Amino acid sequence: MPHLRREDAVFVLDLGEPDRIDTENRFTPEWMAAVHACLDEVQAADGPKALVTTGSGKFYSNGFEPERFAGPDAVGYLLAGQRVFERLLTFPAPSVAAVQGHAFGAGAIFAMAHDGRVMRGDRGYFCLPEITLPLAQSDDGLVIPGGMADLLTVRLPGPAAHEAMLTGRRYGGQDALAAGIVEAVEEHERVLPVALTRAGALAGTAGPALGAMKRWMYRDVVAALGKVTLTC
Repeated sequence: MPHLRREDAVFVLDLGEPDRIDTENRFTPEWMAAVHACLDEVQAADGPKALVTTGSGKFYSNGFEPERFAGPDAVGYLLAGQRVFERLLTFPAPSVAAVQGHAFGAGAIFAMAHDGRVMRGDRGYFCLPEITLPLAQSDDGLVIPGGMADLLTVRLPGPAAHEAMLTGRRYGGQDALAAGIVEAVEEHERVLPVALTRAGALAGTAGPALGAMKRWMYRDVVAALGKVTLTC
């Protein structure tokens, strides 16, 4: 399950299992509950603070479990994911995603909900693959739900939002930097240290005012993430 450690003022939220690498860090109900518990701990800490999220090995996060969307609680499952995005988007401490591996689907949206992103340059992709999936070409169709689409169109530059959402392009680190998806690209061993430095420099901004300002800035996205909209 996701777990925390602290390096000076920065809390590091590892999205995977302790002492394991190459976990896919899927959005299971248990995984999302553990993320919320970790965010509760960070939010309760006193003094300057910041948050960095990362993974180990091949994956940052591979997103939702597709089979759950065929189950009886698909809407509830989707709404739970949107609550994670909303929590991070409005989090009252600065946040940086240290994307050391693949960020696909909901994993990519999770990264975009942070205040900043540092990505590995030599391996790993940022990708919103929904348009390329078989259901997208079926009569039922498949769209990125409204709140998630709103988050992406607010946080991504216009051309990048168009290309990423409507073509399913896989962006390597340098392409993601050129498109404005991430703010920095580093060698593997430098991704986390650079993210820590960037987050730590802003730790003094943490507090209720930061959360309130984020919530106001992204009020339309927050409202959209509070409901499930599956049609355009």
